Amino acid sequence: MRSRLSALLAVGMLALPAVAACTNDGSSATKGGAQIGVILPDVTSSPRWKTHDPRLLQRAFDEADVTVDIQNAFGDRGRFAQLADEMIERGVKVLMIVSPDARTGKAVLAKARAAKVKTIDYDRLTVGGDADYHVGFDNVRAGVLQGRGLVDCLKARGPANPVVAELNGSPTDNNAALLKQGYDSVLQPLYDDATYTKGPDQDVPDWLNVEAAAIFEQMMAQQPKIGGVLAANDSLAGAVISILRQRKLNGKVPVTGQDATVEGLRNILTGDQCMTVYRAVQPEAQAAANLAIDLYHGWSPTAKSLGLPKGAGLSEIKDPETGEYVPFLGLPPVLITKSNIQTVINDSFVFATELCAGAAFTKLCVENGIR
Repeated sequence: MRSRLSALLAVGMLALPAVAACTNDGSSATKGGAQIGVILPDVTSSPRWKTHDPRLLQRAFDEADVTVDIQNAFGDRGRFAQLADEMIERGVKVLMIVSPDARTGKAVLAKARAAKVKTIDYDRLTVGGDADYHVGFDNVRAGVLQGRGLVDCLKARGPANPVVAELNGSPTDNNAALLKQGYDSVLQPLYDDATYTKGPDQDVPDWLNVEAAAIFEQMMAQQPKIGGVLAANDSLAGAVISILRQRKLNGKVPVTGQDATVEGLRNILTGDQCMTVYRAVQPEAQAAANLAIDLYHGWSPTAKSLGLPKGAGLSEIKDPETGEYVPFLGLPPVLITKSNIQTVINDSFVFATELCAGAAFTKLCVENGIR
């Protein structure tokens, strides 16, 4: 096994800055040729890929006068590969990607490496891809927070030996595997000592809500007495809650989430979801952009140049396929319950005007001190 933290960078070419402008679909149009390319995966696995990341990344690159081309593959793996080919052919010096799956991501990273383009896995590690860097969150820790959150919610509800169902993320997303590693580290000992009963446990292809709803409906048919659900993100949680509502069990069966979406936070306010995990996109996007800028200029990245927030650091993460260690900028996730939703508002990740829109949610926001 090897370490690359101290031997990554070759001297890059310094190009004159050009102008970049955002388009209406969250991608960016470039003038004079992009220096850095970014490819996002879809607009369905998480709302962030459409709403937050394009805007935050664009702003970070604009502030550094570095031209970026930000595109979204809209769930099309062929389009993802085509976008990468076009960016590499146009001469980007750094390519940042959020892989839709390992196979697609590996192929893109291999082409970039052959063209001597520096690469960054953004938010998701491409297993077997050998990117130069990975920027993301400590997903095992996020899974631990989900597991502990569910335990706290079940204690508050007080059912004896509840049946716990697990609705995991996409089997092609390494983040989903890391999340499961985290929450199973909390839940498995409780299954083993019969504090909880392990119920249905299934992955959701591509994190799709429609698939999640169908899967959970089958779970309920298989085990009608499910007493708690570990749902890997807010979108899956929303699908679960839709099925629970049909059975008038919403608010009675604790459901976890992740991503601190408006939908997830609203479900927490109504009591239908017991917690979520906040992954602060702004510092993640800023750190990734700062890293890409350092790589573009041929500068050695440091904690100061990357602008890492408190609790974040530059370390290494092991690729489970190759056994190699990838330099990793890891950021800490935050557990969110009804008591600290204001944290997400304070960061402008979600706006109170959006969360509290409508008479019912205005009332809930007032009752919970959200402003």
